[in-house]
Amino acid sequence: MARPSTLEFLKTESGAGALLAVAAIAAIVLANSPWAASYFRFIDYPIAVRVGAFDQNRSVLSWTRDGLMAVFFLIVGLEIKFEVLRGEFSSPRRLALPILAALGGMAGPALVYLAINAGPGGTPGGWPISTPTDVAFSLAALGVFGRRLPESLRLFLLTLAVADDLGAIVLIGVLYSTPIHPTALAGAVMGLAVLAALSRWKTAPRLLYAVGFVLVWAFTLQSGVNTSVAGFACALTVPITARRGGQDNLLKTFMDGLHPYVAYGVLPLFAFVAAGFSLGQVGLRGVLSPVSMGVTFGLLVGKPLGVLGASALAVALRFGRRPMGSNWLELTGVALLCGAGFTMSFFLAALAFPGAGPGAQGALRAAVIAGSMLSVMAGGAILSWARRRRVPVDSNHVQM
Repeated sequence: MARPSTLEFLKTESGAGALLAVAAIAAIVLANSPWAASYFRFIDYPIAVRVGAFDQNRSVLSWTRDGLMAVFFLIVGLEIKFEVLRGEFSSPRRLALPILAALGGMAGPALVYLAINAGPGGTPGGWPISTPTDVAFSLAALGVFGRRLPESLRLFLLTLAVADDLGAIVLIGVLYSTPIHPTALAGAVMGLAVLAALSRWKTAPRLLYAVGFVLVWAFTLQSGVNTSVAGFACALTVPITARRGGQDNLLKTFMDGLHPYVAYGVLPLFAFVAAGFSLGQVGLRGVLSPVSMGVTFGLLVGKPLGVLGASALAVALRFGRRPMGSNWLELTGVALLCGAGFTMSFFLAALAFPGAGPGAQGALRAAVIAGSMLSVMAGGAILSWARRRRVPVDSNHVQM
């Protein structure tokens, strides 16, 4: 039986997935409506922030991606640390299958993308775009199509998606950091050192952690390192032991306190500002370009093949066990749901092609949406079929 915090996490993510879809649809509708100019003015509207030596002038889209999304990666880091020390990741036997499936789920779409972009006119550098899984969107889809299926499938998908997010953070840190500014980077490292020291103070005010997070983020933003790395690194400094004079766990307190705001605020806002594109600017040529086709088929074909292939290999070699009570048909449906890259794919697309024009960015967004939606529809069809196959067996069992 799953621990309560995991069930709460699943419930929150499942509900947030529907809001993500609504935000993305609203963005696409507005971008192709009489209010299109207002939508694009909003996401491109410059906002200047000047505090002492910190001087940044960025668009709403950029502040959302490099500012608010850092809080999302902070949550991811907190969840990973909690799972490693107290939860699902603390059991190597349970951890093996979803971790190997996550690795396969990153390799599969990368290989499909590179195969499509290997020829003339291809752009191999965009291969990371189709590697992530959007945890909120995929869990929401599983909640719709996977009712009455084993709870172990949800835990498998959650663990895989969290591991996927960790892989995405590594890729972002390695591939998408701009020229480094040593002074700012040193400031971020010193801030992390202070946060690590603060974790030894059992009664440290929570406000100090908040100030520390903001300072590390600000230094990282100016250092050239992507701020997703700052969010994840800050999470690792938060103590998991109970504070003196009480039973509250600071890590879990931050995780549970911030998670609803991220799930229902940050991620839908990012989907709204990142998903909108003009159909008129994309054109058939953009949709059928090697980059777009690589992203779409990377999500739709590469992702499930990678997840399913790695899972089958892990089970055959006895490195892991299939989720309890599930069968391979159900696991195939879940593997297809992993192709819902959505928010994380938008994030990586903006980093992979920062100088792309509106038409190219629109084609990338269309490819992410197409690959994600086709994956969800295919996975949903298989899970619905699998659910119907279970009903007669369960009914006969009850009658006996």
